[in-house]
Amino acid sequence: MTKKYWECRDVEIPEETRLIINEYLLSLKLANKAENTIVTYRKVLERFYSTNPLPIELLTSANILLWLINFSKDKKERTVDIYVSAFSSFFNFCLAEDYVNHMVIKKRWRPRISKSLPKFLNEQEFARVKMAAEKLSLRDRSLILFLFSSGCRRSEVSNLTIQDVNISRRTAEVKGKGKKIRHVHFSEECALILSEYLSIRSGDKNEALFLNRFGTPLQTGGIYNITTKLGKMAGLTHLLNPHSCRHTFATNMLAKGADVKFIADELGHTNLNTTRVYARIPTEDMILAYQNKMG
Repeated sequence: MTKKYWECRDVEIPEETRLIINEYLLSLKLANKAENTIVTYRKVLERFYSTNPLPIELLTSANILLWLINFSKDKKERTVDIYVSAFSSFFNFCLAEDYVNHMVIKKRWRPRISKSLPKFLNEQEFARVKMAAEKLSLRDRSLILFLFSSGCRRSEVSNLTIQDVNISRRTAEVKGKGKKIRHVHFSEECALILSEYLSIRSGDKNEALFLNRFGTPLQTGGIYNITTKLGKMAGLTHLLNPHSCRHTFATNMLAKGADVKFIADELGHTNLNTTRVYARIPTEDMILAYQNKMG
């Protein structure tokens, strides 16, 4: 992504409209919204306004709804929901800044999406993955153990430096969404392998925690490739990605009796309802407890 990822440069959009869009996108950046969110919203607005030359103040609900209906024909509900969210956020900004005098986006336009349960590894799958991981290099094995025992997002892991990690205390200082800092924990096994991996490194504390073969920080795509390769090695019938590791961490912690607030803090969730979705998952321990009680 470019350094100024929050800027719209689409010359097909009228300059006056483009200036308002950029003012809005800059407000998201100043509010520490995630880079991916800002880029997504920018692309949504660029796609819409590159085909709708009407000034912002002249757009009506009917104009936008007609465009959404045509756009939605071959799109998934979640994609449509993202577009409605982007429009709603943008026009709320325009309303607050007096660029429009009434809200043109309607809440009823949002598709009703059933919340799917997070995909995680069951006990047998987790055991197979850990056994397969023993065949990996020190870097890859320590990375996998860190993902499973910290619950971090792959972008958070990619941004870690050696000085962010305290091996003896088994903690790491992570910069999460909105550049919020939190402290996460990782397992003793992870600490041992990670220590062994760092022992063959240069010792420069400013280096990325995980390096690629060129000696530069391991990017999110590289982390994704390592997890998917491991999933195949373990014979999983479904994809193993970094988010599966994160979900497995959460469900394992819940099954062990960890408090939802603690899990939320580890995952970097600001809304406890985001974490409570894991309570809907029938883990191995929960199923066993039910069978012992009910037969």
